[in-house]
Amino acid sequence: MKVLSKPKLIRTATVPISLDYLLKGQLSFLQNHYEVIAVSGNDIHLEEVAQREKVRTIGLEMQRSISPLKDVLSLWKLYVLFKKEKPLIVHSITPKAGLLTMVAGFFAGVPIRIHTFTGLIFPSKTGLLKQILILMDRILCRFATHIYPEGNGVKQDLINFGITNKPLKVIANGNVNGIDTDYFNKKNISESDIQALKTTLGINSNDFVFIFVGRLVGDKGINELIAAFKKFNSADAIKLLLVGPFEQELDPLSIETLSEIKANANIISVGFKKEVRTYFAIADALVFPSYREGFPNVVLQAGAMNLPCIVTDINGSNEIISDGINGIIIPSKSEIELYEAMLVLVNDTELQENLQKNSREMIVSRFEQKMVWESILNEYKNIEKNV
Repeated sequence: MKVLSKPKLIRTATVPISLDYLLKGQLSFLQNHYEVIAVSGNDIHLEEVAQREKVRTIGLEMQRSISPLKDVLSLWKLYVLFKKEKPLIVHSITPKAGLLTMVAGFFAGVPIRIHTFTGLIFPSKTGLLKQILILMDRILCRFATHIYPEGNGVKQDLINFGITNKPLKVIANGNVNGIDTDYFNKKNISESDIQALKTTLGINSNDFVFIFVGRLVGDKGINELIAAFKKFNSADAIKLLLVGPFEQELDPLSIETLSEIKANANIISVGFKKEVRTYFAIADALVFPSYREGFPNVVLQAGAMNLPCIVTDINGSNEIISDGINGIIIPSKSEIELYEAMLVLVNDTELQENLQKNSREMIVSRFEQKMVWESILNEYKNIEKNV
């Protein structure tokens, strides 16, 4: 008896860290239904994907920045790969990989070409660069068969800027992968681990700890965050914990911000950490003043760990946080309003407790990971019926 082979699904991202972190667990789940191949640049993160997800991986370099000659080479390599593998579906999740994958997939004759917009770059840009980025996204959509914005904010931007006339659908309640709420649960962190980390970082039992998790760059609102935090009295029992890497070559922070991070004894910068749960567990609130997002995983993680969140009124963040219910929403790029929100949270114990009480339940009910995975699989199967 001949065993029917599973159809091939190729998932692409520009850099492997996107596959590693954004799609954790999802590729393994989809492997039960498809022969999954993960394609991106080649580094230790791609190796991690292969080992953890038990899927085939292929290293294929793609540039995040606009690089015409290298982009054409990557496009050709994707075309050759798709002609060789003959996938039923190609599905991309980052901007450059999306453009190259959709165009290569079209010319290689891939029947189903899906792109998920996990965020848009052009709304925060100006001038010629903005027009080029808009054109690239329009080309991407022209060659895709199906477009999925990660959240309703991204969907509205695609409509408002006339990026595509194709149907746009948000899967589940948004977010590309959902969140493992069993994993991100403060109950899994022992009190001894919490106390040990506090001791290591010099955090006292009566300190109020704000935490930021992510890249320490201008687009994440770090300049405003540091300027706002500087307004607190240095004698106050308030700490700011920064968990993430600096990227001065891509999106540098101001000299004043860097100096304040270094000089302020109440600012604790620990660099990139693969495991962030214990850091969430020692904090009292997440502060996430980003300029733009698709659907930020950090806010989902913090909420699942029982943290109220101060976020800016941007795509994704304002779909996870309901102002006054599980967090506080402020305008983007306003250090004054950011400071005032932080001050309110420090001083209003009743508000803090009410926000905290709602934080986890609102994440579990809307963004549980397995529900998102099943929704993605159902989309694939429904599309297949019409091919």
